Amino acid sequence: MPDLEGFTLYHRTGRDVRGDRLLPLNALRETWPDVYAREVRKYDGREALRDSVLPDLACGWGDVLFLSPVDPGPLLDVLRAAGHAAPPVRFWTLPAAALDPEHARVLLPRPWPGGVFQPHAPDDLQPFTRDVLAGACVPPAATLARLRALPPGAPLLLWSDVPHVLYRGSLPLSLLREVRR
Repeated sequence: MPDLEGFTLYHRTGRDVRGDRLLPLNALRETWPDVYAREVRKYDGREALRDSVLPDLACGWGDVLFLSPVDPGPLLDVLRAAGHAAPPVRFWTLPAAALDPEHARVLLPRPWPGGVFQPHAPDDLQPFTRDVLAGACVPPAATLARLRALPPGAPLLLWSDVPHVLYRGSLPLSLLREVRR
């Protein structure tokens, strides 16, 4: 078991939290179909991404939770400094050590030229280890530059090009703590 003490993962809080577990998209389809119908719209025009398979985790894209090792505070600070109205946002935090490393991988960012999804290469998914996580918890320079250059009125896509931790399964809400950034 890798030593992951000291690393924090982030997930934007849900709008309509139900039950006692944080569920991946495909589990929402069965458990809370109305929530699934709302959340699956995030993939409109990106169905290839939604339907992609993650062989390392033996599941589909919709079967994992997406957590980020990057603190959203500095990302939001860059947006605010660039003149964008970014009110405080609620996030859940989770100690990285709470995850089973066999069910987790770190997805390294791949540029989306012109905002178009590029399929992931096998080496984009890295093991969930202390060394990989240490390199993934710093906001990428390209992400900070993108956020600084966003024109007024553009969608404030905070997470599209930051590292993520993909976790196969669900998590008890009792493990999560809320913070505002």
